[in-house]
Amino acid sequence: MDNFFWTVGVIFEPDFGYSRRMSTMVNALITTIDDVYDVYGTLDELELFTDAVERGDATTIEQLPDYMKLCFLALHNSINEMAFDALRDQGVGMVISYLKKAWANLRKTYLVEAKWYDNGYIPTLQEYMENAWISVAAPVILVHAYTSTANPITTEGLEFVKDYPNIIRWSSIILRLADDLGKSSDELKRGDVHKSIQCYMHEAGVSEREACEHIHDLIAQTWMKMNRDRFGNPHFVSDVFVGIAMNLARMSQCMYQFGEGHGHGVQEITKARVLSLIVDPIA
Repeated sequence: MDNFFWTVGVIFEPDFGYSRRMSTMVNALITTIDDVYDVYGTLDELELFTDAVERGDATTIEQLPDYMKLCFLALHNSINEMAFDALRDQGVGMVISYLKKAWANLRKTYLVEAKWYDNGYIPTLQEYMENAWISVAAPVILVHAYTSTANPITTEGLEFVKDYPNIIRWSSIILRLADDLGKSSDELKRGDVHKSIQCYMHEAGVSEREACEHIHDLIAQTWMKMNRDRFGNPHFVSDVFVGIAMNLARMSQCMYQFGEGHGHGVQEITKARVLSLIVDPIA
């Protein structure tokens, strides 16, 4: 339900029921595979898994534990389902390579973070962010959002989103920083890499409160960049897609407003919001 709640906040228009269904599936895959890298997999297993995802070849997974095989096959089947839909409905056959590339990019960043954790390495804030704005999975979400909402899907549009332009980058940074502000110390103990707050504390020698203030400032600066680029730069995608990117950033601040609103965190608040939005009638 958390994944669907995210999706409704990002893609709410009545015409995009298919996109909401696909995006909910993508979000569920992201959540599951993120835990594989953060909690369950050994570094050797994760390297094999990352290579298998990049190759997109099911014959390469025999050395993986069963739960990783299930994750790989779920991802493999989901990508192929979305590519099939695009080919059937629009006659566009090149979508699959763009989806695979986005997922491969994400897995590589997960692997970088797994190595940082395994080595006890604390990156600078800049080094962390260069990896983390992709590892937060917003680029994957937005590439899928383009392929599930665009009609027609164009080569120019696919190339535009593939290169992660500023409208995707700024949305991703806001999501990452909002997510980091909501992270609990328990998540760091269970296997998560140090987040932006801890990286800045270590780098600048400041308190947690001062680091949080700095992260809030970065979010505000990124919103200014995003609002400027929303209107100031030409896009090879529709205004609908630009709005989705904006909504993803907005929704991140909704979900992490009171802490970790996605998953095991402040569940009562999230539950109340879901009931208010989807279940309870308007009085």
